[in-house]
Amino acid sequence: MKLKKALFLACLFVISHTIISQNEIPKLTTKDSTSVNYWLVGIGYNFVDDSGDVFDNLFDVNSTWNAVPYPSRISIGKYFKNGIGVEAIGAYNHYNKGKRIDKQNIDETSNFLSIDARLSYDLNKIFGDTGWFDPYVGLGLGFSDTRGFQRGTYNAVLGFRTWFSDRIGLDINSTGKWAMNFSPETTNYKQYAVGIVYKFNAKKELTKKGEEKLALINELEKEKIRVNDSLAMVAEVKEKDRQLEEQLAHEKEANRLTQIEKEKQLIQEKELADIQKSIDALGKINFHFNSSNLDGASKKILLELISILNNYPDLVVKISSHTDSRGSASYNQKLSEERLKSTIKFLLENNVLENKVTGKAYGEEKLLNECDDNTKCTEAKHKENRRSEIKTVDFKY
Repeated sequence: MKLKKALFLACLFVISHTIISQNEIPKLTTKDSTSVNYWLVGIGYNFVDDSGDVFDNLFDVNSTWNAVPYPSRISIGKYFKNGIGVEAIGAYNHYNKGKRIDKQNIDETSNFLSIDARLSYDLNKIFGDTGWFDPYVGLGLGFSDTRGFQRGTYNAVLGFRTWFSDRIGLDINSTGKWAMNFSPETTNYKQYAVGIVYKFNAKKELTKKGEEKLALINELEKEKIRVNDSLAMVAEVKEKDRQLEEQLAHEKEANRLTQIEKEKQLIQEKELADIQKSIDALGKINFHFNSSNLDGASKKILLELISILNNYPDLVVKISSHTDSRGSASYNQKLSEERLKSTIKFLLENNVLENKVTGKAYGEEKLLNECDDNTKCTEAKHKENRRSEIKTVDFKY
């Protein structure tokens, strides 16, 4: 009976898995949608050809094109679902000495400034959206000021944008500009631009291909649900077996690790206790009354402590410094801080690593005997409280 059940489940699994493999569910990507309403800002370079040669010497860059070596064009625009865009553009440039302007070479450099407003139309609305390439045409009006002359212009633009991501793209365009008040000083000219554009506050919709893809996804999702219902029985049995095996393995491993950790802890505790005994056997670090200076005996103890620390590179110790009860509590706190500082300083000066020593100053908080402010004691008893204590903390790993 168990064998028949196992064979049935295996066959069901293979059939269902085959159905899913043949109906692999795709995913919607950024290429399946397009921005239909958004703002666009851009910054880049502009190149002006005001040679007056119309189409002669069109690409004679050295003689007729004018440009500056830094970003010289900025734009901002709003684009709508119907493909229409409204854009404002400002550009700055130089007419450089020796360049061909209005069919003659100029003998001095002058500034160029233009401000344009235009309507553009996204040609993808006619040819179909590619998701990454946006050709466009546009018409507009402009104003330019150069060589002391101002002129209004009628503009026509042809360009394209190619998108590296949902927001960032490259804009390349060419604009013909016809002067409203045509004269020898204010001729027609051409302006080219290339720059980075950034799209923000965008509203997106699926393309036609994206809608077809979404319909396919929905259909395959329904099929997947049906298949998953068939697979549920197989998955449930396998999961229970897996969980049981995993639980047993985890329990066994947890018990093993717990035992190891206990043994490790016991060894570490014993080792720390043995080290502490060795430190305690060194004697006490005491200070003279009202002093934070280490005497010879204390330095000898600390040197022996350093030897112990060198034998245990991972050992961390804590220094606690104290005073007797004589004097105010605030004064004694500062005095104990000085004692702590001098104790740790001696260790560091003798090549003990800073991360192996920690410390705290307690002032008169932790007296070793009854010699508080209300009890008269001998100097010997007060000396017991003027001390730095050394305790093992842990091993650092």
